Amino acid sequence: MSSLSQSVLGQQSALKQAGLVLGASLVIAVAAQISVPMFPVPMTLQMLAILLVGFTLGARLGTAALITYLAEGAMGLPVFANGGNGAALFGPTAGFLIGFVGVAFLAGLAADRGIAKGFVSTALVALAVSALLYVPGVAWPMAVAQISGVEASWVGNDFGAYYWAYFMKPFLIGDAVKSVLAALIMAGGWSVFSKR
Repeated sequence: MSSLSQSVLGQQSALKQAGLVLGASLVIAVAAQISVPMFPVPMTLQMLAILLVGFTLGARLGTAALITYLAEGAMGLPVFANGGNGAALFGPTAGFLIGFVGVAFLAGLAADRGIAKGFVSTALVALAVSALLYVPGVAWPMAVAQISGVEASWVGNDFGAYYWAYFMKPFLIGDAVKSVLAALIMAGGWSVFSKR
């Protein structure tokens, strides 16, 4: 099986692949600026864009696009949520940012293997991959809190409830909606391509 971009564009030269990777990183950067301010992690359209990049480009180019996106931010470009740059790679969102690479890879792998082609299968993959993002997303602030001794100072408080309340719960419905939107868009893309 091949990704949607391979099916539509056919054989891709190195220059075409580089253009797709750079273009995808810019789409993600724009999606990151469309946000609902929340603390400590803003809700953006990044996840929708990343799912679409993975499903469209496949595992290899999707991963390359996310690494390019992170590199752009590390170089100081304001590509992260709310115009953030490399400093975000050390803040509370760092686990999510790094986890985005895995999201693109897994979504792309599902596309490459033909698993994410119809609406239902794509939606299920998107939901599963979105859920996995919470592993690095929550692990990062937990590790930072533990290393800095913050967690130890909260003895008697339910620190796990803090992570649930601020890093997971507010985003679950949004991630489900973005997963369904990604599936609709991808199913529509495959439908249009199959009619050509």
